[in-house]
Amino acid sequence: MKIIAYYRVSTKKQGASGLGLEAQQVMVQDFAGRNKGTLIAEYTEIESGRNTKRPALEKALNHARSARATLVVAKLDRLSRNLAFTAALMESGVEFVACDNPHANKLTIHILAAMAEQEAVNTSRRTKDALAVKKSKGVKLGSARPGHWEGREHLRGWKKGVEASVKARVDRARATYAFLLPRMQEMRNNGVPYHKIAETLNEEGFQTSRGMAFQAATVCRILQRAEEDTTAKINA
Repeated sequence: MKIIAYYRVSTKKQGASGLGLEAQQVMVQDFAGRNKGTLIAEYTEIESGRNTKRPALEKALNHARSARATLVVAKLDRLSRNLAFTAALMESGVEFVACDNPHANKLTIHILAAMAEQEAVNTSRRTKDALAVKKSKGVKLGSARPGHWEGREHLRGWKKGVEASVKARVDRARATYAFLLPRMQEMRNNGVPYHKIAETLNEEGFQTSRGMAFQAATVCRILQRAEEDTTAKINA
């Protein structure tokens, strides 16, 4: 089992002193030892439990997904009460284990997500009801609204729809490799050839967005696209 560890402490003071963090690390290491797991990376978040922004969590999920690894946390109650964590975890498809309750992984997360989903359903129903009332009064909705396409006429038609679909796929690819891009750029800037960068990524357990091994051509394409994006931003 390949393991990506995710720790969270509530304050900068705790993060600097190691209070709470060391205990979480010990629990994850014990879990790895009992289950013959290999700890390949650790991510630490210094955030309040109420904060919905979790950059370290996003990196941990991206790494776990790319490496086909299991995300392991020390205590479920450090995370489960945070809706952002629940939503990110459910959408990621990453395997998840809490050391203090290893059997309460997917079931517990599903319950938490179901509660959030029900609230979303209720909100959606209220919105639809309100729109139905407006429509019954003759109010035009969506793209039928006056001025809806003003300044966006270029988006009309099926051809633009296809182009938008292609752009969406490219954007998803960019998002997938955003986590690895700085590392790839650093190696390339240090003179590492494309095939060596691919070998390094494969050795560390990373895979492409299609679940395949990295090739020199893949690395080259990703770096060229990133360079084109940077040039476009400069010229904009």
